[in-house]
Amino acid sequence: MGTPKTRMDIMIRLPILFAGFFILGIGIVANLYAYLGTSPWGVFHVGLTNIAPLTLGQATQIVGLIIIISSWLLGFSPGFGTFANMITIGFFIDIIISWNIVPIQSQTSLQILQLLLSIIILGAGVFLYLKAQLGAGPRDGLMVALTARFNRPVSHIRVPMDITISILGYLLGGPLGMGTVITALTLGYSIQFFFRIGGFDSTSKQLSLTDVYQIIKKKKIDKK
Repeated sequence: MGTPKTRMDIMIRLPILFAGFFILGIGIVANLYAYLGTSPWGVFHVGLTNIAPLTLGQATQIVGLIIIISSWLLGFSPGFGTFANMITIGFFIDIIISWNIVPIQSQTSLQILQLLLSIIILGAGVFLYLKAQLGAGPRDGLMVALTARFNRPVSHIRVPMDITISILGYLLGGPLGMGTVITALTLGYSIQFFFRIGGFDSTSKQLSLTDVYQIIKKKKIDKK
């Protein structure tokens, strides 16, 4: 697919970016409605609210901002997709919940099945929006930055990252469940699987906001 080089490339990839976000929204709701435990980062965010005067939304935003800065220091500059991720996925989650398209499970076997399905959906969503190469979300950006820095497969970075954040969240009083553990141990492999079958290199360049500005600026200069 290659890195976007023109304004038209960017416009063509916007639907891919937002389709990936929508799929992620479905995966997040499916994971939640399995009722086997919140996600690794969810455990951490809840844990932060136990030790600081923050709402869950504020904790999520502050953590996202800190991760963006950390990724930037590792050489991964934020892009349009970074900030669109922070804003759009929450919007899609609300829509998906209001549409009632994801079932709420109470039977153990169906809970486990939906949990595993949600992990597959999440892996597909991460792959699709990153393939647009318009910028990674805060947590995925950290994953990509560490993958490039240590030259390791995605699973070797994401799994330890999710396990670590789950433990930290639990120590802060966050709700750790069976679903949390399963998600932490398998999501990295799900993402790596879709990267492999989709022929996507996790170290492929993601356009930063500066890159997008330069592409648009060049187009305007060419028109003069």
